[in-house]
Amino acid sequence: MPTIAIVGAGPGLGAAVARRFGAEGFSVVLLSRDQPKLDELAAELQEGGVVARGYAADVLDPAALEAALTRAAAELGPVSVLQYSPLPSRDYLKPVLDLTPELALEALRFSALGLIHAVRSVLPAMRAAGQGSILLINGGTSVKARSDFAGTSVAFPAESAYGEMLHDALEGEGIRVAQLVIPGGIPKLRLENGIDDVAQRIWELHSARGEFRTMLIPLEEGRE
Repeated sequence: MPTIAIVGAGPGLGAAVARRFGAEGFSVVLLSRDQPKLDELAAELQEGGVVARGYAADVLDPAALEAALTRAAAELGPVSVLQYSPLPSRDYLKPVLDLTPELALEALRFSALGLIHAVRSVLPAMRAAGQGSILLINGGTSVKARSDFAGTSVAFPAESAYGEMLHDALEGEGIRVAQLVIPGGIPKLRLENGIDDVAQRIWELHSARGEFRTMLIPLEEGRE
């Protein structure tokens, strides 16, 4: 049974992606900081027939993140799809004149370095299998900076650059690396099926080869 690990899993997009991949026979690894909430989400998914288990870890704690992914792979099987989609702190959405070096560094650790640690945990098994997907979910500041969202405007482009380099380096090994940019809050995007449409798009990024970056909607139609 293939396994998807969702870093930043919650009751919204994480749950929708878990249901979508679970319907295709995937086991689901749920990662976030709050074990009780993860256990509650895993129980709800299991009631719907999805094999799911929660593992608490903070992306700002590399050792804990890597340990959680290692444990998950041992218990549910090697991770064949990694979704990196932790929700940025509101502190990263402060104006640029309030951005301190310390906050910028934390935002980079959260977005770019957290992704690097997660990838290095799961990539060896993907390369050994000759297949897999690494999926980045980002807001609009990954492609256009905003002075009022300074932290993500610094960190998301770094995460994107790493992902694009992975895309180029791994495209000949059967490993898909893709980014979905969501330029606005999902409830405000007026999608016909709401968050399930986003989960479907993420499934398509995994199942079909293509360019590195996909915009959920045109950038000018949404705001992060």
